[in-house]
Amino acid sequence: MTQETIIIEREGAVARVRLNRPGVRNALDARMISELTQAFTALSADAGVRAVVLEGEGKMFSGGADINYMRAGLDLGEAENKSDALRLSEMFASIENCAAPVVAKVHGAALGGGSGLIAACDIVIAADDTTFGFTEVKLGIVPAVISPFVVRKIGQTHARALFTTGERFGADRALRIGLVHEVVPYHALHQAVQKKLEELAESGPQAVRVAKQLARTVPSLAPEKAREFTAETIAKRRASDEGQEGLRAFLEKRKPKWQ
Repeated sequence: MTQETIIIEREGAVARVRLNRPGVRNALDARMISELTQAFTALSADAGVRAVVLEGEGKMFSGGADINYMRAGLDLGEAENKSDALRLSEMFASIENCAAPVVAKVHGAALGGGSGLIAACDIVIAADDTTFGFTEVKLGIVPAVISPFVVRKIGQTHARALFTTGERFGADRALRIGLVHEVVPYHALHQAVQKKLEELAESGPQAVRVAKQLARTVPSLAPEKAREFTAETIAKRRASDEGQEGLRAFLEKRKPKWQ
């Protein structure tokens, strides 16, 4: 399904969401923000989606915010700018909160809001010549809206260093700080993403969703709450049809028959 700024493709249980403004470096504008929010909200509600791939059309993943979109902000008051920022935050949250794991396929560059997009994803695979950066301070603004997603991903120490300088950095540093999980040559990028999708397909469909929620929930719980929550979670999974099938398949040395 082609919308104005993105393309959504379905390949069985895998959905692909492609940023489709290559003429302006796949820059984020109001329309793309709205379409991405709607797309990920719908995909999250679709139980048949096992994984979502987020990628960019053309020479790069995303160069950040559209210049005309930012220029329009000059004419907005503080209240209007806040409402606009909340819509942007909702878009990032729709990606981070997507029930199915989201795999970012990154090439060329991911700058500003583009780096924010990948921070909201679960698995990030990047070409080794990709450029990253939280470049907002170079424009006299700050990476405020993306900061909760980025700090959760790379930690305060790296955020303090990169937010303040606005410097650009390579895939090796992105890998080292946890913004990216795997770096490969550009020609191997598609294959690396496919391998990750195959790994997800071999796992229990509901277990994958619960595992994602587990990783996001546990860090915010007090120790006693964490003990209770994790005990309840594993008990439910062990008693579930999927958990029973997975264990039986392991004991019987066969592949599980996921429903």
